[in-house]
Amino acid sequence: MKFYYSQKLSHFPNLLHAFTTKESGNLAFHVGDDPVVVEKNHELLGNNLGYEKEKLVYMKQIHSDLVYVVADEDFNTPPTCDALITDKTGTPLMVMVADCSPILFYDKIYKVIAVAHAGRAGAFKNIVKNVIDSFGNFQSNPKDIVAVVGANIGVCCYEVGKEIFQEAKELGLEYAVEKKGSRFYLDINKIVKNQLLACGLDEKNIEFSDECSCCNPHKLYSYRAEQKTGRFAGIIMLG
Repeated sequence: MKFYYSQKLSHFPNLLHAFTTKESGNLAFHVGDDPVVVEKNHELLGNNLGYEKEKLVYMKQIHSDLVYVVADEDFNTPPTCDALITDKTGTPLMVMVADCSPILFYDKIYKVIAVAHAGRAGAFKNIVKNVIDSFGNFQSNPKDIVAVVGANIGVCCYEVGKEIFQEAKELGLEYAVEKKGSRFYLDINKIVKNQLLACGLDEKNIEFSDECSCCNPHKLYSYRAEQKTGRFAGIIMLG
């Protein structure tokens, strides 16, 4: 299996993290694939990365701004939300995407991890702020949090309608829309970066993948490029 990793998170020996590719197979149960095959993909992924599948916590993602604090959940009890946070060791957290932004977070002082699913809805609702606010419950200082945004659909491919442009304007996010003739293109990464900085993160602790999922459907799942497709994932675990 091929994975890609964050340069910033790779500095921490107590962390397991990775972003998957199509080589890991589809990891989502809700896209029409045989659930036995999907579960096998999860088992193989855990074996490759070095965690127990049963301890993995993923989400029933609903394009919300809900953050869930993980306590006793496991593979069979996925919460309905779009972000997870925990200070438990040996508990891998997973976010699944196919064009949306998979975000991994780590507080290097208090040893807290989180994942978030930030598509257009999540970015417009500022799920990033809710995640950083949730770190406050663990005494975290935003200056100590590292945030890594994996591959997602880039402004090169994310054409949106005029109604989305109007919504962005109403939310003060017009800066993230590029107009090319009569067409509008949305830059989710620009929104997420501004939100992370507004929450107090240091720019040196923020990292973005330079890959567009829609430009690379041979490597990554992309809903915009393929319509019916699987999900790749970001994973993080405290050792």
